[in-house]
Amino acid sequence: MPSYEQLSELLDPTTTVLLTVECQQGVVGPDSALPELAGEMRSSGALAQVARLVAAAHETGVQVVHAIAERRPDGRGANRNARLFRAAERLPVQQLSGTTAVRVAPPIEVADEDLVVRRLHGLSPIQGTDVDALLRNLGCRTLVVTGVSANVAIPNAVFDAVNRGYTVVVPKDAIAGVPSDYTPAMIRNTLALVATVATTDEVLACLKRPRRAGRG
Repeated sequence: MPSYEQLSELLDPTTTVLLTVECQQGVVGPDSALPELAGEMRSSGALAQVARLVAAAHETGVQVVHAIAERRPDGRGANRNARLFRAAERLPVQQLSGTTAVRVAPPIEVADEDLVVRRLHGLSPIQGTDVDALLRNLGCRTLVVTGVSANVAIPNAVFDAVNRGYTVVVPKDAIAGVPSDYTPAMIRNTLALVATVATTDEVLACLKRPRRAGRG
């Protein structure tokens, strides 16, 4: 785990962006297409931790980006080249554009200054979307990655961000996957090799730390 000073140096509010990944009602809400994943996100407390991080970002001026996965009713442009995509087509809840399923799920609050990026294809919230260009225009140096799932989208986001030159911080209690014991093993054996792993409380303490005068 990083020291407080090391983590605080990374989490300068002027160069930090908080990314929430697929924290949408059709994924982590009560009527999720993936009830096991939604249940884990809620029972583990990860959804509540994401909401805390978003609220703190709003208070401290850290930019928030919500990455949403959705599909057109006719499926145009959607992938079908993996079992995951074909299975998703048969789920009783569909992540259809314009429906409640693709709205950010409570208790996460979306502020007017938040950016919402929607994708119709692929596994990653960064590859092939507007996220990278937006991060560069925002002057992002550190990306805090939260949400679901630890199985697919979260590691995709972390790898894509690192490959593009961003420093990544992963609050380990603000992501979830299935089964429940997979997430800590994946963090320890994979994400910890490329990202700075911390807790939500540690990230919050750094974001709310008074900054030295003259710091941009």
